[in-house]
Amino acid sequence: MDARIKRLYWQLTALSLAAHFASWRWGLPLAAALTAVQVAHVLALRRSLRALDVQVRIGYLALLGVGTLPGAWPLHVVQFVGVNAVLVVDYCLLARLLTLLPWNRRLPLSAALVRRVLLMPPAPGAIHTRL
Repeated sequence: MDARIKRLYWQLTALSLAAHFASWRWGLPLAAALTAVQVAHVLALRRSLRALDVQVRIGYLALLGVGTLPGAWPLHVVQFVGVNAVLVVDYCLLARLLTLLPWNRRLPLSAALVRRVLLMPPAPGAIHTRL
């Protein structure tokens, strides 16, 4: 996916969440709709649910849904911080956590791998290709 389109999706999602926090009733549904469109777009390009960028977007959409459960609203705050971390410093905690799942890694799970995945400096490109 073109980096400009990817960035635009995430920027619009961040703005939608900010609008949600400002009590605009359509902010959260708009963030969810944008993320669903993003899932469909990336899935059409990648043609695989195993592609990490597809998993990230599906995970983000699922977390938007979970955050609507009673008492789970702080999850949306974490997502807002996370999407802004992606936009500002290119650090995606969700992608890093997903790389630790068995189907996304080639190395055995260890404390050293978790440290490496979480503390590796941000850089452009997919985290799993830098491991």
